Amino acid sequence: MQTQIKSQNSASITKRFAIVLLEEFAIYSFGSLLDALRIANALSGKTLYNWIILAENGAVIRSSACTEFKVDFGLIELQRDDTVLICGGLNVQQNTTKNLISWIRRQARKGVSIGGVDTGSYAVARAGLLDGKSATIHWENQDSFREEFDEVDLTRSIFCIDGAVITSAGGCTSIDLILKLIETDHGSELAKSVSQQLMYQCHEDDDFAQRLSTSTRLGARNRKVIQAIRIMEENLEDPISSSILASKINISTRQLERLFRHYLDKSPQSYYKDLRLRKAKNLLQQTNMSVINIALSCGFESSSHFSKSYRLKYTVSPFDERRARR
Repeated sequence: MQTQIKSQNSASITKRFAIVLLEEFAIYSFGSLLDALRIANALSGKTLYNWIILAENGAVIRSSACTEFKVDFGLIELQRDDTVLICGGLNVQQNTTKNLISWIRRQARKGVSIGGVDTGSYAVARAGLLDGKSATIHWENQDSFREEFDEVDLTRSIFCIDGAVITSAGGCTSIDLILKLIETDHGSELAKSVSQQLMYQCHEDDDFAQRLSTSTRLGARNRKVIQAIRIMEENLEDPISSSILASKINISTRQLERLFRHYLDKSPQSYYKDLRLRKAKNLLQQTNMSVINIALSCGFESSSHFSKSYRLKYTVSPFDERRARR
């Protein structure tokens, strides 16, 4: 039997979420936030939250796992006190329609709070609601988002709340966002109890990094290697030489080469090029940027050099990669 937790908000007015599912939405991001709201109701013994599920077609929506989900309504008109959460997933650029953007803008003009979960932040940005605001999106979409929306203060945080606009990186961080909203509405005791029911260790700080640490991802524990990689990741558009890189971390170029060979089995410049090509792959798959502009944004001086390097890495040309997406 669950122990009821008293809300610190004595009024306990029911708050409604309108959750909009985009085609190919991420099931885990959607399900985890919904379950957190359900548990908050159960633990409090009150209907603190209710929700409706929307989709543009108002009928059946397909998830990223190709399962289908029956929604409650199409894009209906909402009330000022509602909170909209746009849940994205795969191919968000194609699945963000003009009709959806118009609807988001219309709800925002009424004073409705708007949020994006996972790649849903892209749709919120397309509606112009993130201009001049701090926001986040799933780490895999950060490069393409930054290229398209340079007026947005994009962070690597797991979630951002900037005024009436909310964004979450998705996955399990959807839980972190909802727990923060529960804490704001009804106090930390209820939020912590929901976290315990979910058997989830809440990240206390919204600035917690989305990705595993560099050392964990690579299995490389050397501090100098990690420092060098971080500098590389911050300088993909304008690559720096190995000698400058070495000087920035106070070692010799020869020592830098030796450390990369030992821990990563490749030269610093080879690893650096792989990072730039990985960014290029994301941009080819997620944006409509021209190949030459992608080449330049990833530190290649010409499209021919970029195409040759890309084919060697991925066995297809950048143009074929782009065509495959379509």
